Amino acid sequence: MEKIIKPTSGYLALVFLFISLFAIGFSFYQIAANESYGYGILILISFIVFIVIVKGLIIVNPNHSSVLNLFGNYVGTIKANGLFFINPFYTAQKISLRSENLQGQTLKVNDKMGNPIEIGAVIVWKVGDTFKAAYDVQSYTDYVRVQSEAAVRHLAVSFAYDNLEDENAQLTLRDGGEEVNRILENELSERLAKAGIVVEEARISHLAYAPEIAGAMLQRQQASAIVAARAKIVEGAVGMVDMALKKLSQEGIVELDDEKKAAMVSNLMVVLCGEKAAQPIVNTGTLYN
Repeated sequence: MEKIIKPTSGYLALVFLFISLFAIGFSFYQIAANESYGYGILILISFIVFIVIVKGLIIVNPNHSSVLNLFGNYVGTIKANGLFFINPFYTAQKISLRSENLQGQTLKVNDKMGNPIEIGAVIVWKVGDTFKAAYDVQSYTDYVRVQSEAAVRHLAVSFAYDNLEDENAQLTLRDGGEEVNRILENELSERLAKAGIVVEEARISHLAYAPEIAGAMLQRQQASAIVAARAKIVEGAVGMVDMALKKLSQEGIVELDDEKKAAMVSNLMVVLCGEKAAQPIVNTGTLYN
């Protein structure tokens, strides 16, 4: 499991670093000026101190971390920011803790009903557990990319694009909205937890029928819209005809037999349901001519 540590501040080590550099320079000057070769030991000691300090100094920037390892054993993770001095034998792996965007490529898959569609998603993620990100997967960035693509594919095959193909569908990709995004986010969280990744947000960024069926599906959607509109028009026209007949009968304006009622209903339905405006014809005779 992840273990957070805070090592010694590196500023004191930095002071000793400058002292060792001064000692090395001073020793070389004494050797050159006075041929005092006894300063060679001071040079050796100062050089060793310099190497140890340089090897042990580490800088951790804001929203970054450093995973420490000693001869194959996990030591801990530094998440504090600043200059630190660590064991020079530690190996450090830097891991960013910043939020990152993954703009997935547009995938061509079949939805639940077998229709080819194009789908893409944008995912906001960050590293939550540095131990898992460093040691449980080969490369956590590649792991995020591959598993995100797999999750988007699984989402696409789990639901229909719309309810034209599946009239009993309670949730579709096109109309699901936030619910579909929530399902995608939950699946990504489960898949990426192994790598210590926290999914902050996941949203469908692109959704469309594949080009080879887009035209046919558009015609089908237009036909469905036309049928629905016609049904509404007919329903309204029948109501208006019924109201007209009842009004004429109640007011006693004209007495119509069944044949004349049928002719009137036919004419009114043509006028009310026609796509173009009707051309009026004035009858100068009697109603029965």
